[in-house]
Amino acid sequence: MNNFLVRSLYALILMLVVMPALAIEDPVALVKQTSERVLHEVSSRKQELTASPGKIYGLVDNIVLPRFDFARMSRLVLGKHWRQASGQEQHEFVEEFRELLVRTYASALLNYSGQEIKYLPARLVEGATEVTVNTEVSEKGAPAVPINYNLYLDGNSWKVFDVVIDGVSLVSNYRSSFNTQIRRYKIEGLIASLKERNQQGK
Repeated sequence: MNNFLVRSLYALILMLVVMPALAIEDPVALVKQTSERVLHEVSSRKQELTASPGKIYGLVDNIVLPRFDFARMSRLVLGKHWRQASGQEQHEFVEEFRELLVRTYASALLNYSGQEIKYLPARLVEGATEVTVNTEVSEKGAPAVPINYNLYLDGNSWKVFDVVIDGVSLVSNYRSSFNTQIRRYKIEGLIASLKERNQQGK
């Protein structure tokens, strides 16, 4: 009986320790915490980052990138062309597209000057595996700009797979642009173009 009680208490303690790690994240809290953390870093290190802009990439890598699924974004952006690409081309496209987005996001962060971000409640249906987190970014004297994050449930974590800025989907926008390039230069030409852009950005 004593052994059973000890084992039961041990199991209960283990469950209480493990449960928080297994709990599904709140998508709104996830977006808010990630945004506030990176913006706090940018604001508190403004002078340093202005003097050495390259340091912004470390912040993006450590804080922002783990919250995005670039492989899924790449598949959505390429659409039918993803299935037609070789395994090597798929891998190279994901890497170069990821680099392009990191540079774009980093540049936007460097221009951050205290704009207010409002996080709106998410309509999360029980059992849903996708959700949209709506935010509004406000600057003095200008109308608020809606920035909405589309996330999907990956195990117990929510991952961003698209961002819609003022009604324009990042995925759809790049899909349209890349489709034009693929028709002209094929997938290998698009990858070569992205590599060149990323090298110039460095």
